[in-house]
Amino acid sequence: MRVLVLGAGGVGSAVVSIAARRSFYDSVVVADYDPARAGRAASTVDDRFIPAHVDASSADAVEALCREHRITHVLNAVDPRFVMPIFEGAFQAGAHYLDMAMSLSRPHPDRPYEECGVKLGDAQFAQSEAWEAAGRLALVGIGVEPGLSDVFARYAADELFATIDEIGVRDGANLVVEGYDFAPSFSIWTTIEECLNPPVIWDAVRGWHTTEPFSEPELFDFPEGIGPVECVNVEHEEVLLIPRWVKAGRVTFKYGLGAEFIDVLRTLHKLGLDGTDPVRVGGVSVAPRDVVAACLPDPATLGDRMRGKTCAGTWVRGTSPAGTPREVYLYHVVDNQWSMAEYGHQAVVWQTAINPVVALELLASGTWSGAGVLGPEAFPPRPFLDLLGDYGSPWGMQER
Repeated sequence: MRVLVLGAGGVGSAVVSIAARRSFYDSVVVADYDPARAGRAASTVDDRFIPAHVDASSADAVEALCREHRITHVLNAVDPRFVMPIFEGAFQAGAHYLDMAMSLSRPHPDRPYEECGVKLGDAQFAQSEAWEAAGRLALVGIGVEPGLSDVFARYAADELFATIDEIGVRDGANLVVEGYDFAPSFSIWTTIEECLNPPVIWDAVRGWHTTEPFSEPELFDFPEGIGPVECVNVEHEEVLLIPRWVKAGRVTFKYGLGAEFIDVLRTLHKLGLDGTDPVRVGGVSVAPRDVVAACLPDPATLGDRMRGKTCAGTWVRGTSPAGTPREVYLYHVVDNQWSMAEYGHQAVVWQTAINPVVALELLASGTWSGAGVLGPEAFPPRPFLDLLGDYGSPWGMQER
């Protein structure tokens, strides 16, 4: 296996650190638009890791880099606006593909808070037959959310429930960043995209439909000392993935953002600072959202200022195989103090990065295999969960 990791930011660099402890691959090319950043990521490990420059907005550039290094698997670790050129470049090169966020959505032009327009991943799923015919796999949404949360959903359907009434992915944390009034622990570009778009909900009667951003607030009690966090509806890939493979009456995604974070996002939206179309300022054109991202600290650099834990998980309610009501929360918690001491990466990016590495190892061994555009739910969940534990990052389950 020869892997191309596209993006040497927080998640991409954490992928390198995690993969360096494993031996299932022959080489890893770490590519970024900034050659110095790719060089820094590769220099922290051994000579199996090779730095490279790439323009991720160009499918042809991605294809050329794949062919130069005889890449077998492309792992996309950049923000979702680059999904399609990387996806297409990998296909053109005859490589398999993995990502942690799917192609972007576009709200319904007339009824954005009631009906779906272009959904997350639609552009990728439209090409599934071509990938299948070529015998190539595009494993989409294999980070932590989406990713591990989807594996949990499939595990619950396979081993814990006879019927499922509701699946709710719930994400919360008690992380604080010392020295900053506002410092997101993940890409602000991606955060704005998913939080301000109309959230999607699935139910077995209406199918996919939308609601208002930050709707249906609920207090969810997270494990391992995190405690109650208010969670709200946010657009996320799980709602578009889980119903394709797991039968459930309703599927939602809710994120524990906090009132201050929501207020900041709403203000950015009111001022037009969430926009992605370039605006002319003096002699240059720049997208407002890129300005916001440039003004905030790089999440990858915040680890030594962060304290607390982050939790990703999947809450499931339904009927047990014995015919009794059942409600569980399957979860994965990472303590920032541990991830910094053990790997030198902050908890949120590390938790995202470990899952595609686990998936790559399962693909390398042949434990997971397939062709077409598939989500994590399309594969047996137990090998993934067992291997995650072998990586020293166990998951948990609460009966509720």
